[in-house]
Amino acid sequence: MQGNTLKITHKPLRGEDGYKVFSIRIKAGVAQQLDALAEQTGRSRNELIGIMLEYGLAHYEIEEERHTSV
Repeated sequence: MQGNTLKITHKPLRGEDGYKVFSIRIKAGVAQQLDALAEQTGRSRNELIGIMLEYGLAHYEIEEERHTSV
């Protein structure tokens, strides 16, 4: 009865799903905007933050510091 074998794999340890959990501090107004957007779109705040972070990381530009001589 080899064809009827139930194969069970090891459950990945917590944190091994490709995601990292951490907390952030944001201004109350930003949190309110996220809540409003979450309600409008049906997405969670967490999803929206992830989407926005991925976009920001794909589209950022570092400006060089300008040194002024006195």
